[in-house]
Amino acid sequence: MTTPPPSSGASTARLSARLAAAAAGGKSTDPEEPKDHALGRSRGGWGTKIHILCDAHGHPLHFHLSAGQIHDQTMVDTLLCGADETLHDEHGTTMAWPVALAGDKGYRANWVDQYLLELGIKPVIPSKENEDRSLRPVAFDKAAYRRRSIIECLIGWLKESRRIATRFEKKAINFGAMVKLAFIHRYLRLSASCAISDIA
Repeated sequence: MTTPPPSSGASTARLSARLAAAAAGGKSTDPEEPKDHALGRSRGGWGTKIHILCDAHGHPLHFHLSAGQIHDQTMVDTLLCGADETLHDEHGTTMAWPVALAGDKGYRANWVDQYLLELGIKPVIPSKENEDRSLRPVAFDKAAYRRRSIIECLIGWLKESRRIATRFEKKAINFGAMVKLAFIHRYLRLSASCAISDIA
């Protein structure tokens, strides 16, 4: 008597269980490596979120990785603090701080508005459908929000890198290195184009 092969549902369940066990109890010798390796289940399955901060020209400034199920707004403080620690010029002076910060509805929360205003940053985040817009401490700038397409174009460009669009690395620090390489490549192309325009 032959044993029937396991169904795809059973194999998928075992794979999910192994991934969950690895994410929950994975050991790492690097203190910067998160225990879950920035992997988690979201609506699209197992994945990683890349939270990116860029300037008004679409130049990437800083990023942070999180598991797929982590809510966007919880990363605002981490992203800005990380940018504050790393963004310095050649003399070690902190670069100019943003006057406004745009984000989609995933970043909408009263504490986010308050946090940004305390830092002297104007939040450009649309209100949710079920809230009273008049209660917010700052009016929504629809014209400025249209420029959020800048970050969307940056993310679209980043997804053109297969190594980033499809994560191959188990460890978050290795995957983050791929993101950094993509950013370096972008800046090298920018520098080359600037040099050509200067010569011309």
